[in-house]
Amino acid sequence: MPPLSASDVKLLTALQQDARLTTAELAERAGLSSSACWRRLKALEEEGYITGYHARVDPHRLGYAVTGFVMITVASHQDEDATAFEAAIRLMPEITACHAVSGTPDFIVQIVAEGLDSYADGVLMRLRRLPGVREIKTSFILKELKGVPVIVPPR
Repeated sequence: MPPLSASDVKLLTALQQDARLTTAELAERAGLSSSACWRRLKALEEEGYITGYHARVDPHRLGYAVTGFVMITVASHQDEDATAFEAAIRLMPEITACHAVSGTPDFIVQIVAEGLDSYADGVLMRLRRLPGVREIKTSFILKELKGVPVIVPPR
């Protein structure tokens, strides 16, 4: 992929801060004409730099008082077990993100729950039953200092 231009970085940064900006507003922030801005946005989408546009929703306003990170270690890395585990994770709506990571644990999962009881009685019990799960450790978020979006650093 070709390197990002300074205008591309400005566009990506502006979109991550506010994806509802108009093409004219984005063009102004990136120092481009509206038509050049539109062409760059389409190119950034086609090249895979922009993978979607999303609204950031406050889980607390939706009744999810608890957010946590669950570290999961699996007993087996066989293809069949891994495929079954991944499929089960995708079906759990409380899981807002899941990453396979190096070292121990094998996966870090972000979850939301209505409270500690609903986490312990619902989410945790279902996680324990997933194929190949050997160990689960949970850390709950006490305060978010910095979250999504990830701002593209200048090069």
